[in-house]
Amino acid sequence: MKPIVTLTLNPTIDGSSTAEKIRPLHKIRTTDERYHPGGGGINVARVVRELGGNALALYLAGGAPGNLLEDLLRHERIDAQRIPIKGYTRIAHTVFERSSEQEYRFVPDGPEISAKEWNACLAALEMHDFDYVVASGSLPRGLPADAYHRVIDIAAGKHARVILDTSGAALRATLDKGVFLVKPSLGELEELFGQPFRDPGAAEAAARELVEAGHAEIIAVTLGRDGAILVGKNGTWRLVPPPIEARSAVGAGDSFVAAMTVAIVQGRSLDAALAYAVAAGTAAVLSPGAELARSEDVERLYAALRADAPEGEAAATPTITPE
Repeated sequence: MKPIVTLTLNPTIDGSSTAEKIRPLHKIRTTDERYHPGGGGINVARVVRELGGNALALYLAGGAPGNLLEDLLRHERIDAQRIPIKGYTRIAHTVFERSSEQEYRFVPDGPEISAKEWNACLAALEMHDFDYVVASGSLPRGLPADAYHRVIDIAAGKHARVILDTSGAALRATLDKGVFLVKPSLGELEELFGQPFRDPGAAEAAARELVEAGHAEIIAVTLGRDGAILVGKNGTWRLVPPPIEARSAVGAGDSFVAAMTVAIVQGRSLDAALAYAVAAGTAAVLSPGAELARSEDVERLYAALRADAPEGEAAATPTITPE
């Protein structure tokens, strides 16, 4: 099976730790330090592999932090190709405060990418044979908002599908070109339309508008603890996960994208793919720091979500009857 190629243009080294209390002007002692390879596409590749899929992570990285990122990927046995850059790869950090049970996340902008480095990344993508490419994460400084247009063109030349998970100007510009699947959060969808959506029905209508305008074949809108909405050409589904005790918010969206992609590659129906994705997004928040979804949690939650569904289908509720 061809690998699911993931593209990470602004990766991170994700550090995480725990502190009793965070106070200004004080030295904060932390414990339980952990470091993981991070950034949207890299996280997607990690979860694809965890779920038994085949992934190849292409990423830009530079400096000593880039070397550490490469080592972390090797340690986790992620198939990856590094495209060297001059700038230093960013280092993010998440601190869990025990006294409040709140999580604090610190995420730098990251390095600036030159045109030469961007062209080298595109050349690396062109070399590989794939049916799906996941473009996930923020665009680094130095690249135009429509940078992903060139990724779409490369994928089109291979008759491959593009799955997009980004935000802001990059999301708006890329949707102008059109993709197979896009996964905005509710906040990102609201930013795209320039208005708040007070209920899931309003978000569903906005996603339907994007599909009907040809910006994407499938829109998956994540709603946090309220689950997700999936809108396709032939139907719309919403699924709410079971209540759980969240330990971290890191990587929930990336886990959702990874599971959705794996399910689609496996040929599952869209409602089953939604259930699998919601299970993975929910599983991710069960793990501390940047550990992401674990396969045993995903399968357990997926089984619970589809327990009342007919054989071979997910327990997602259709809000528009599929044709």
